[in-house]
Amino acid sequence: MDRTLVIVKPDGVERRLTGEIIARLERKGLSIAAAELRTISREVAEAHYGEHADKPFFGELVDFITRSPAMVMVIEGPQDTYKVVRNLMGATNPKDAAPGTIRGDLAIDMGENLIHGSDSPESAEQEISLWFPGLA
Repeated sequence: MDRTLVIVKPDGVERRLTGEIIARLERKGLSIAAAELRTISREVAEAHYGEHADKPFFGELVDFITRSPAMVMVIEGPQDTYKVVRNLMGATNPKDAAPGTIRGDLAIDMGENLIHGSDSPESAEQEISLWFPGLA
């Protein structure tokens, strides 16, 4: 089994879309290996978005992801599960996301685009170790 990290961001939880998003992942044949509803600390958020630390929107990213609870999950599936999840998510900008994708159907704004998914096997490994350090 391959694993990737998925976060239903605060806007998704606030809008009560967590169940819909999880259902879409499960209908695709993916499984939840770990899940936790948590309020994200600034420290973890800054580590998670570290690659953007020098960009002007970094503070906004951290403020957004820490504003209220998010559902953080490890999702399992076949090889390249991260690609399956990324395709289900749709384009980062919901205005460019295809109908039938999570963002295409449910999101409107780039700043509040409902979901995060690891973008490579390397990112998945790093992110899972950050969010679920006891999970091997």
